[in-house]
Amino acid sequence: MNKVTGPKYGNAKQAEEWKLRLFVTDWAPRCIVAYRNLTRICQENIENRCNIEVVDILERPEAAREQQIVAVPTLLKLSPEPRRVLVGDFSNTERVLKGLDVGRWTKG
Repeated sequence: MNKVTGPKYGNAKQAEEWKLRLFVTDWAPRCIVAYRNLTRICQENIENRCNIEVVDILERPEAAREQQIVAVPTLLKLSPEPRRVLVGDFSNTERVLKGLDVGRWTKG
C-alpha cells in the first residue's frame, strides 16, 4: 500500500529566489535599521537567495501609490507565493520569518 503524503515544499535554500521590495523614506534611521535586520535575516535563514529591491518613496512616490504604501518601512514579499506585506523595523526575527512564510519552505 502506498503512503500518501502532503506536498514537499523543499526548503528556503532551494527556493529559486525570494523577491522582496522594501519601501523606505530617504534612509531615515528606522529604515536603515529595517534594511540591516532584513539583510541579516535573509543571510542567516535564506542563504542570500533574497533579491531586495529598495524603493525610496520620496524619489518614486508613484511606486508607493501603486502599491498603496501608507507606512515605512514596508516590505512586500513578491515571491515565492503567497505575497505578503510586513511593516516595521524587522527586529523580531521570528515574527519576520513567520510573516514571510519561511516555515512553508523549510518543511518536508
